[in-house]
Amino acid sequence: MNIKTLFFLSSVLIFLFSCNSKDEKSKYNHIVYQAINEKDTAILAININDKRFYGRYERTYYQQGKDSGDVRGDIKGDTLRGDFHYISNGGNWKRIPLALLKKENKLFLGSGIITTYFNLPCFMPGTPIEYHNSKFIFEEVKK
Repeated sequence: MNIKTLFFLSSVLIFLFSCNSKDEKSKYNHIVYQAINEKDTAILAININDKRFYGRYERTYYQQGKDSGDVRGDIKGDTLRGDFHYISNGGNWKRIPLALLKKENKLFLGSGIITTYFNLPCFMPGTPIEYHNSKFIFEEVKK
């Protein structure tokens, strides 16, 4: 191997290791939540730390199918905000914003006006997100 090839490979390895050390997966807590609204159910299995969360989310609608996919986002205070990237009823991929309010060891699903910014859906800035009449109120599933 010549010196240029060795230098290039070393640079690539250093770059890959530095990218992977950004968020240590071991510092996340795995929590499973469940919510029931009449005959509809939702399961939220997330890995969470002080600043971020990621995981799986599945909503089952009684006799109508389900939405299942990935969630990810940031945590600021008592609010988890991110997005839900899912397949609706086995059809096409969709992405919607997600907001959850943590209160009394429960997660309240927020709703609000959705708009797009740079072709990505988000809650409209300057308008409040509603948590009082949550369709789903998640409670932790005890092991």
